[in-house]
Amino acid sequence: MARWCYRHRLVVLVLWAGALFGLGFTATTAGTDYANVFSLPDTDSKRAYDLMEKAFPESSGDTDTVVWKVDEGTVRDEEVRSRIEPALARIGALDGVGEVTGPYAGERGAAQISRDGRIAYAQVTFTEQANAVPMELIEDVVDTAQAAQRDGLQVELGGQAIARTQEPPTGTAELVGIAAAAVVLFLAFGALFAMLLPIVVAVFGVGTGMLSTMLLSHATNVPDVAPLLGSLIGLGVGIDYALFIVTRHRRGILRGTKPEEAAVTALNTSGRAVLFAGGTVCIALAGMLVMNLRFLDGVVIATSLTVVFSVLAAVTLLPALLGLLGMRVLSRRQRHRLAHAGPEPEEANGLAARWSAYVQRRPRTIAALALAVMVVLSLPVLSIRLGATDQGNHQETQTTRQAYDLLAEGFGPGFNGPLQVVVDGAAPDTLVSRIESAEGVAQVAALPPANDVTVIQVVPTTSPQSEETDRLIDVLRDGVIPASGANAHVGGVTAVFKDFASVTGDRLPYFVTTIIALGFLLLLVAFRSLVVPLTAALMNLIAAAASFGVLVAIFQWGWGTELLGIGKEGPITAFLPVIMLSLLFGLSMDYQVFLVSRMHEEWVHTKDNARAVRVGLAETSRVINCAALIMICVFSAFVLSGDMEGAMAGIGLAAAVALDAFILRTALVPAAMHLLGKANWWLPAGLEKRLPHLAVEPREEEPAEEPDGPASVVHGFIRAADGEPVPEAAVTLLSRGGRQLDRVTSLADGSYIVAVPGPGTYLLAVTAATHPSRAGHVAVGEGPLVHDVELAEGEVDAVS
Repeated sequence: MARWCYRHRLVVLVLWAGALFGLGFTATTAGTDYANVFSLPDTDSKRAYDLMEKAFPESSGDTDTVVWKVDEGTVRDEEVRSRIEPALARIGALDGVGEVTGPYAGERGAAQISRDGRIAYAQVTFTEQANAVPMELIEDVVDTAQAAQRDGLQVELGGQAIARTQEPPTGTAELVGIAAAAVVLFLAFGALFAMLLPIVVAVFGVGTGMLSTMLLSHATNVPDVAPLLGSLIGLGVGIDYALFIVTRHRRGILRGTKPEEAAVTALNTSGRAVLFAGGTVCIALAGMLVMNLRFLDGVVIATSLTVVFSVLAAVTLLPALLGLLGMRVLSRRQRHRLAHAGPEPEEANGLAARWSAYVQRRPRTIAALALAVMVVLSLPVLSIRLGATDQGNHQETQTTRQAYDLLAEGFGPGFNGPLQVVVDGAAPDTLVSRIESAEGVAQVAALPPANDVTVIQVVPTTSPQSEETDRLIDVLRDGVIPASGANAHVGGVTAVFKDFASVTGDRLPYFVTTIIALGFLLLLVAFRSLVVPLTAALMNLIAAAASFGVLVAIFQWGWGTELLGIGKEGPITAFLPVIMLSLLFGLSMDYQVFLVSRMHEEWVHTKDNARAVRVGLAETSRVINCAALIMICVFSAFVLSGDMEGAMAGIGLAAAVALDAFILRTALVPAAMHLLGKANWWLPAGLEKRLPHLAVEPREEEPAEEPDGPASVVHGFIRAADGEPVPEAAVTLLSRGGRQLDRVTSLADGSYIVAVPGPGTYLLAVTAATHPSRAGHVAVGEGPLVHDVELAEGEVDAVS
């Protein structure tokens, strides 16, 4: 497939461009129909919601609020009314505004003025829901209301539609993330075209995924936060997957392979790993279905679609682009060096090799330090509180936050999140009186029955996000309502999110168990080991705890929220743990696969665990760290999304990736594998026979080596640093591609002899139980080669 895409690159490019623009035209024409349905089956808030629908079958448009406050006098003063009333009248006359209910008309209006007379509000009801209200109309409402301001008269606006005016331009977070990723890619590749490739592939993958989600919103319930989360994960994995393939492709060209063959090889090796990694991310995302929360189904659709399209773009569009660029995927300097100095051997990064050797020498110290860091960062998670964010969490400079605070000041903290006690039938007098006498209730108002349903508005004395409001909901459900004998239920946004948090907490263990079990089975089949998948599962749990600890410290405790420009602290959004855990487990699996697959390959060839872990870390840590840095840039940029849930997910995932890549995969995992030794690769013989064979990233197929001359041998002695012979040492001869050619054990005098198919360069690896390992290249000519090996402390392998 890679070769076909490479040779028919123009066809592939036209097909992808046609798909993107075609979906774009269709989605733009059809529009979106996102639905924020947080109600849960078999919960009290869902029963209240159903009764509310029965009472008010035709829901009106979005209702927003205009709030004003005077520094002196009262809002009833003529000079205040003469500015506010004409502004409200102009707002009511705007096309698209259904009704404006002000405080200056009748007894109902008097309730919209605070007791001290300094704060009042008016309700503006649009004819459409918030997402459908034209932006020009919302801006006209804001401008008209705020034009009434003067010294001593503050006018602010709140509500879902008004909040849209404060959102940054669509795509700001994505563009900033892409720009940051471009800088990292340019530093990694040093070539403009190579830097652009992963970005172009990610844009096509995310673009088609997001446009498909827009169309699917007409067929199923997709929440409006789903596209944001989809673009967040799609950009991260799309750029990373293309990075792995482009890195392999460039490496092949630098080693002398023609561009087409290098592309085919890169797709047949790293491309396979990308397919496997994308599959693991989708499996982790699908784990959200175990929660049986219909709200999350749309999130699964959006995120999985973007991952699938990102993988498709990486394995089809990318080889076509590689064919278009040819040698220009290298920098000008690299092309010049290749033309004049010839192909270069692959060399392990110096810093990575030194760090890998250091981890091998001090595994206990590094494991203890890394574990201590993760445990400290995990401590805040013990105080995590799930709930809902609202406009009280917006930045202090925003008009929605100012309006929220003014309403809380004038009418009490609970005014911004009233509860609805919904009664099936007429409400008994005892119910209203019992609610009024309940601790934590500020105000109660029973509305006239509608369609045999009575709604009682209950304003708590505390804010919607406080724990006291949660306790009031429990008091109403468990004490007040049963004591009155009424068939009533407690609803409202605060109650819905409380139920959501409760259900999430109850089902989270099943969800975590499911995705850990699936990840364990995948790694078990891939690496033929019980310990490696167990280690990966444990590391995933540690990473999750630490990343949620960071999330709690920032968003719940408020450490740096204003500095980051993300508003006021509050509870962690109820559905976020499920989404973040899915993404985190999927991404962690990617890094584990790329790291351990190289270790496993070395273990298969040498059966030396220390060497396998050291070489695997030295050769993969650079690309893993580069990929992680790109994801951190992309995720962190979503602080600019203007959406609190998006900012939470972005910072949480950025922290998770940073901790996973730079502490777990670079330090704790290799240190633990050094300490575990050969036990890493233990698998019962009975299980070995039953498991299917799966190659995650097979090495390139080597052509049969034709000897340039007669077969020969390499022989010599294995000695220690003091010159003493080393018996029972395993001596392995490998081809340059890593294929084992011969394996012997040294005799009592340290002598050995291995067979060589013909002249050429080979890798000779020596391992002994009581001495350090050693590996290096040997160049064999026409005759036998004498090659003595000294196993000395502190030596660094020459690994190619």
